[in-house]
This record gives sequence, C-alpha cells and structure tokens, in this order.
Amino acid sequence: MNTKQSFGEYLRKVREEYNLPIRKVASKLDIDPSTLGKIERGERNANKEMLPILAELFGIEKKTLGLILFSDQIAYQIIEEENTNEILKVAEEKIQYLKKKNLKQGSLDLK
Repeated sequence: MNTKQSFGEYLRKVREEYNLPIRKVASKLDIDPSTLGKIERGERNANKEMLPILAELFGIEKKTLGLILFSDQIAYQIIEEENTNEILKVAEEKIQYLKKKNLKQGSLDLK
C-alpha cells in the first residue's frame, strides 16, 4: 500500500488491477460512474459508507481503506497551514484525551 497516494488514486489502481470497468464498481457503490470518476480524480470525496463495499469487492481490509480515506481528509484540511506537524501532534494528544473522557463518561460506577 502506497500511503502517499490519495484515496482516489489508490481506488483507481486497485480497480484497474482487477480489470473492472468504472461502471461496475460504481454500480456496486450505488453511485453514478461519473461520480466514481470524480472520486478517482480527486474532484470529489468518497465517504466511509463505501469502505465495506470496496473492502469486500477488492479483498482489502476495511481498516486499510479507512486509513487512506481519513488521512486524505485530514491532509486536505490542514495542507495550507504552516505548522502541520504541530497540528497533528496536538490532534493526536486531543484524540487520546477525548477517548479517555468519553470512556469515563460512558462507564457506570456502581460502588
């Protein structure tokens, strides 16, 4: 897996490796072939609901596809900022904090 590729580039590469026409993959996703073409060209975003369908179709782990898709979303969100490494570090720390906070709020103390 080339993590530098965009989700659309990766999807096109895999689709072509399987020799599947764009219309057949689009049909499985229940979208128009032109929409899938835009996703492959980076003109439109895929959504997470597509991941299980694509994972099954191509025999790729959903986690792998999610990694590529979500990293794209984050990268495009902060690409023009000057301090991207700092933003990512703080975001990682914030995610850990929020996970712990939500875990504590979701648990019941029955003592």
